[in-house]
Amino acid sequence: MDPRMFRGTLLAALIFLLVQLGALALVPTFDAAGYQAVEDPSDPTNSLVYVGAILVATAAMLAAFRYDAAWTVRALVLLSSGMLSWYVFSAVVPPTLAVQTGGGYLDLPTLALAAGVSLALYLYPEWYVVDAAGVVMGAGAAGLFGISFGVLPAIVLLSVLAVYDAVSVYGTEHMLSLAEGVMDLRVPVVLVIPLSLSYSLLEDDFSGASGVHESEGPEEEEEEEEESTAVVDGDSEGESESETGEPDAGRDAFFIGLGDAVMPTVLVASAAFFSPAAALGFGAIPALNLPALLAMVGTFLGLGVLMWAVAKGRAHAGLPLLNGGAIGGYLVGSLLAGVSLVQALGLAPYL
Repeated sequence: MDPRMFRGTLLAALIFLLVQLGALALVPTFDAAGYQAVEDPSDPTNSLVYVGAILVATAAMLAAFRYDAAWTVRALVLLSSGMLSWYVFSAVVPPTLAVQTGGGYLDLPTLALAAGVSLALYLYPEWYVVDAAGVVMGAGAAGLFGISFGVLPAIVLLSVLAVYDAVSVYGTEHMLSLAEGVMDLRVPVVLVIPLSLSYSLLEDDFSGASGVHESEGPEEEEEEEEESTAVVDGDSEGESESETGEPDAGRDAFFIGLGDAVMPTVLVASAAFFSPAAALGFGAIPALNLPALLAMVGTFLGLGVLMWAVAKGRAHAGLPLLNGGAIGGYLVGSLLAGVSLVQALGLAPYL
């Protein structure tokens, strides 16, 4: 791995770590605020409902890109960024100027901060703005899902999405089409990992990504290889290969899906909230226990393998490695903490 890619991998790992630590810190606060989204967190069918929602959302986004309605996707992401940011800020920012509404109280500074995230993404979506918003959104989403999905539903969710991700990247390749459309929107559906200090997302041209998955003639394929994109979990990486098969040294950034950071973190947060293992006693993240900690370790092992593979300039699905690492680490951590495999998998109610 060349030095630039190594530095990029470290930055990606830092972003993943911030998302995971943020989610763990938010778990007890979200629980106290009553943000649990389902009545029965142990019901594994919750995961299947969520997977169905992902399929519908993917189809809708592909249709929007095909029929020149990408602005609707961008508008929805900007709105979602503000909503998730509001959940996070309302949990961590003490209320200072609350006004009474029909449903309770609304803190105006918290609302202003959340609106500021959406506004910054709209007015100046530079890479560090996108990544900062992605960390806030990722931590908030993983924390919310973590307290809403028991361990069994979380494992089911991660397993199904890992299979779906592999099929959509290596099989149907529709995730590549989705990636091509999302990149040009400059929104935190993807995390931006610059490999050059001079890189600017605002000045990047993604037009070369349009033919990444299309079947072309031999001469066209040879020309297209010089500006093709590689993919992690369906999100494009602006990288090309040299004749030796190594990534081109001129590449300035790669991209990795925000879902790659969120999905394994859902299990980390769920383990911290639902596992009977004793907490490790860290002050800032009191919910952290051994299963959650080793789920984090497993995620980073998966990320390391993924980045090693991506450095070779090939398209790769991220969730099989990342989710697999998180699940494996969680199970090892559970056994080391004295939690039986039946308990760790959440199967006790069914046996």
